[in-house]
Amino acid sequence: MSYKLIDMNTYARRAHFDYFRTLPYPYVGITQNVDISPVLHHCKGHQYSFYLTFLHIAALAADDVREFRQRIHENGIIEYDECPTSHIELLDDTSYCYCTLHHHMPFDEYYSQAEAARNKCRKNGITEDAAVESMYFVTSVPWLNYTAVIQPVAGGDESNPRITWGKYSDCGNDKIMMPVSVLAHHALVDGIHIAAFYNNLEKKIQKFIDK
Repeated sequence: MSYKLIDMNTYARRAHFDYFRTLPYPYVGITQNVDISPVLHHCKGHQYSFYLTFLHIAALAADDVREFRQRIHENGIIEYDECPTSHIELLDDTSYCYCTLHHHMPFDEYYSQAEAARNKCRKNGITEDAAVESMYFVTSVPWLNYTAVIQPVAGGDESNPRITWGKYSDCGNDKIMMPVSVLAHHALVDGIHIAAFYNNLEKKIQKFIDK
Protein backbone atom coordinates (compact mmCIF):
# COMPACT_ATOMS: atom_id res chain seq x y z
CA MET A 1 0.00 0.00 0.00
CA SER A 2 1.24 3.46 -0.85
CA TYR A 3 0.83 6.48 1.41
CA LYS A 4 1.40 10.21 1.51
CA LEU A 5 2.72 12.45 4.26
CA ILE A 6 0.35 14.96 5.81
CA ASP A 7 1.76 18.49 6.01
CA MET A 8 1.59 19.17 9.75
CA ASN A 9 2.05 22.91 9.16
CA THR A 10 -1.35 23.10 7.45
CA TYR A 11 -3.07 20.21 9.26
CA ALA A 12 -6.32 21.61 10.71
CA ARG A 13 -6.30 19.31 13.75
CA ARG A 14 -2.68 19.95 14.76
CA ALA A 15 -3.62 21.16 18.25
CA HIS A 16 -5.89 18.13 18.77
CA PHE A 17 -3.15 15.84 17.46
CA ASP A 18 -0.60 17.24 19.91
CA TYR A 19 -3.00 17.14 22.85
CA PHE A 20 -4.41 13.63 22.50
CA ARG A 21 -0.95 12.15 22.03
CA THR A 22 -0.17 13.21 25.61
CA LEU A 23 -3.00 11.14 27.12
CA PRO A 24 -2.38 7.69 28.64
CA TYR A 25 -5.49 6.36 26.84
CA PRO A 26 -5.96 8.50 23.71
CA TYR A 27 -8.74 6.46 22.10
CA VAL A 28 -12.35 7.21 21.21
CA GLY A 29 -14.94 4.48 20.70
CA ILE A 30 -18.61 4.21 19.75
CA THR A 31 -21.03 1.30 19.45
CA GLN A 32 -24.11 1.58 17.26
CA ASN A 33 -26.80 -0.89 16.25
CA VAL A 34 -26.83 -1.39 12.48
CA ASP A 35 -29.67 -2.79 10.39
CA ILE A 36 -28.11 -5.77 8.62
CA SER A 37 -31.39 -7.30 7.39
CA PRO A 38 -30.74 -6.80 3.67
CA VAL A 39 -27.20 -8.19 3.61
CA LEU A 40 -28.04 -11.10 5.94
CA HIS A 41 -30.94 -12.20 3.74
CA HIS A 42 -28.73 -11.82 0.68
CA CYS A 43 -26.01 -14.00 2.22
CA LYS A 44 -28.48 -16.72 3.17
CA GLY A 45 -29.99 -16.68 -0.30
CA HIS A 46 -26.60 -16.98 -2.01
CA GLN A 47 -24.87 -19.15 0.60
CA TYR A 48 -22.23 -16.53 1.38
CA SER A 49 -20.47 -16.29 4.72
CA PHE A 50 -22.02 -13.31 6.49
CA TYR A 51 -18.75 -12.75 8.35
CA LEU A 52 -16.66 -12.39 5.20
CA THR A 53 -19.36 -10.41 3.42
CA PHE A 54 -19.83 -7.90 6.21
CA LEU A 55 -16.05 -7.65 6.57
CA HIS A 56 -15.82 -6.61 2.92
CA ILE A 57 -18.57 -4.02 3.33
CA ALA A 58 -17.15 -2.60 6.57
CA ALA A 59 -13.63 -2.28 5.13
CA LEU A 60 -14.89 -0.35 2.11
CA ALA A 61 -16.93 1.91 4.40
CA ALA A 62 -13.83 2.59 6.50
CA ASP A 63 -11.66 3.35 3.49
CA ASP A 64 -14.11 6.05 2.42
CA VAL A 65 -13.21 8.01 5.57
CA ARG A 66 -9.73 9.41 4.99
CA GLU A 67 -9.09 9.81 8.74
CA PHE A 68 -9.51 6.03 9.14
CA ARG A 69 -6.67 5.57 6.65
CA GLN A 70 -4.33 7.84 8.61
CA ARG A 71 -1.67 6.60 11.03
CA ILE A 72 0.67 8.33 13.46
CA HIS A 73 4.16 7.83 12.08
CA GLU A 74 7.43 9.32 13.39
CA ASN A 75 5.74 12.28 15.11
CA GLY A 76 3.69 13.02 12.02
CA ILE A 77 0.81 11.55 10.05
CA ILE A 78 0.77 9.36 6.97
CA GLU A 79 -2.33 8.59 4.94
CA TYR A 80 -2.65 5.29 3.09
CA ASP A 81 -4.50 5.10 -0.21
CA GLU A 82 -6.27 1.97 1.09
CA CYS A 83 -5.99 -0.26 4.13
CA PRO A 84 -6.24 -4.06 4.32
CA THR A 85 -7.99 -5.85 7.17
CA SER A 86 -6.52 -8.16 9.76
CA HIS A 87 -9.39 -10.19 11.14
CA ILE A 88 -9.86 -12.97 13.67
CA GLU A 89 -10.43 -16.56 12.60
CA LEU A 90 -11.60 -18.90 15.38
CA LEU A 91 -9.76 -22.23 15.64
CA ASP A 92 -11.08 -25.61 16.76
CA ASP A 93 -9.38 -25.30 20.17
CA THR A 94 -11.19 -21.92 20.74
CA SER A 95 -7.97 -19.92 20.22
CA TYR A 96 -7.66 -17.81 17.08
CA CYS A 97 -5.38 -16.70 14.29
CA TYR A 98 -5.08 -13.52 12.24
CA CYS A 99 -6.04 -13.35 8.58
CA THR A 100 -5.10 -10.47 6.24
CA LEU A 101 -7.41 -9.52 3.37
CA HIS A 102 -7.46 -6.87 0.66
CA HIS A 103 -10.89 -5.69 -0.40
CA HIS A 104 -10.61 -3.33 -3.38
CA MET A 105 -11.77 -5.81 -5.99
CA PRO A 106 -15.08 -7.24 -7.25
CA PHE A 107 -16.88 -9.10 -4.50
CA ASP A 108 -16.74 -12.51 -6.19
CA GLU A 109 -12.96 -12.20 -6.55
CA TYR A 110 -12.64 -10.99 -2.96
CA TYR A 111 -14.78 -13.83 -1.64
CA SER A 112 -12.75 -16.48 -3.41
CA GLN A 113 -9.49 -15.05 -2.08
CA ALA A 114 -10.96 -14.67 1.41
CA GLU A 115 -12.00 -18.31 1.61
CA ALA A 116 -8.52 -19.41 0.57
CA ALA A 117 -6.82 -16.97 2.97
CA ARG A 118 -8.87 -18.04 5.99
CA ASN A 119 -7.88 -21.67 5.42
CA LYS A 120 -4.21 -20.79 4.95
CA CYS A 121 -4.00 -18.56 8.02
CA ARG A 122 -4.92 -21.42 10.33
CA LYS A 123 -1.38 -22.73 9.84
CA ASN A 124 0.24 -19.43 10.86
CA GLY A 125 -1.18 -18.98 14.36
CA ILE A 126 -1.22 -15.50 15.81
CA THR A 127 1.58 -14.16 13.59
CA GLU A 128 0.72 -10.82 11.99
CA ASP A 129 1.61 -9.57 8.54
CA ALA A 130 4.72 -7.37 8.33
CA ALA A 131 2.77 -4.35 7.06
CA VAL A 132 0.69 -4.15 10.24
CA GLU A 133 0.70 -0.34 10.42
CA SER A 134 -1.68 0.01 7.49
CA MET A 135 -4.31 -2.45 8.72
CA TYR A 136 -7.77 -2.24 10.21
CA PHE A 137 -8.05 -4.68 13.10
CA VAL A 138 -11.37 -6.53 12.89
CA THR A 139 -13.02 -9.02 15.21
CA SER A 140 -16.43 -10.40 16.06
CA VAL A 141 -18.15 -11.50 19.27
CA PRO A 142 -21.03 -13.51 17.74
CA TRP A 143 -22.10 -14.98 21.09
CA LEU A 144 -23.15 -11.65 22.65
CA ASN A 145 -25.53 -8.89 21.65
CA TYR A 146 -23.49 -6.30 23.53
CA THR A 147 -23.97 -2.57 24.08
CA ALA A 148 -20.30 -1.70 24.58
CA VAL A 149 -16.90 -3.33 24.23
CA ILE A 150 -13.40 -2.56 25.52
CA GLN A 151 -10.59 -3.61 23.22
CA PRO A 152 -6.87 -4.12 23.92
CA VAL A 153 -4.52 -1.55 22.45
CA ALA A 154 -0.78 -1.08 22.65
CA GLY A 155 -1.25 2.56 23.65
CA GLY A 156 0.85 5.55 22.72
CA ASP A 157 0.95 6.14 18.98
CA GLU A 158 -0.57 2.80 17.95
CA SER A 159 -3.34 4.12 15.72
CA ASN A 160 -4.93 1.25 13.78
CA PRO A 161 -8.73 1.62 13.85
CA ARG A 162 -10.55 -1.38 15.33
CA ILE A 163 -13.93 -2.56 14.07
CA THR A 164 -15.95 -5.11 16.01
CA TRP A 165 -19.45 -6.54 15.77
CA GLY A 166 -21.53 -8.82 17.96
CA LYS A 167 -24.53 -11.12 17.85
CA TYR A 168 -27.42 -9.87 15.76
CA SER A 169 -31.00 -9.94 17.00
CA ASP A 170 -34.42 -10.09 15.34
CA CYS A 171 -36.32 -6.94 16.25
CA GLY A 172 -39.51 -7.90 14.38
CA ASN A 173 -40.98 -6.43 11.20
CA ASP A 174 -38.20 -8.17 9.26
CA LYS A 175 -35.56 -5.96 10.88
CA ILE A 176 -32.35 -7.55 12.18
CA MET A 177 -29.98 -5.35 14.15
CA MET A 178 -26.32 -5.93 15.07
CA PRO A 179 -24.02 -3.94 17.37
CA VAL A 180 -21.01 -2.57 15.48
CA SER A 181 -18.18 -0.87 17.37
CA VAL A 182 -15.35 1.39 16.29
CA LEU A 183 -12.26 2.31 18.31
CA ALA A 184 -9.82 4.88 16.92
CA HIS A 185 -6.97 7.13 18.05
CA HIS A 186 -8.44 10.49 19.03
CA ALA A 187 -5.36 12.30 17.73
CA LEU A 188 -6.59 11.38 14.24
CA VAL A 189 -10.31 10.65 14.52
CA ASP A 190 -13.25 12.56 16.01
CA GLY A 191 -16.91 11.67 16.45
CA ILE A 192 -17.79 13.25 13.11
CA HIS A 193 -15.45 10.83 11.34
CA ILE A 194 -16.88 7.81 13.15
CA ALA A 195 -20.38 9.00 12.23
CA ALA A 196 -19.23 9.18 8.60
CA PHE A 197 -18.15 5.54 8.85
CA TYR A 198 -21.59 4.45 10.03
CA ASN A 199 -23.26 6.48 7.28
CA ASN A 200 -20.95 4.86 4.73
CA LEU A 201 -21.73 1.44 6.17
CA GLU A 202 -25.45 1.95 5.60
CA LYS A 203 -24.82 3.04 2.01
CA LYS A 204 -22.43 0.15 1.31
CA ILE A 205 -24.99 -2.36 2.58
CA GLN A 206 -27.59 -0.95 0.22
CA LYS A 207 -25.14 -0.83 -2.68
CA PHE A 208 -24.14 -4.45 -2.08
CA ILE A 209 -27.68 -5.80 -2.32
CA ASP A 210 -28.52 -3.52 -5.28
CA LYS A 211 -25.79 -5.07 -7.44
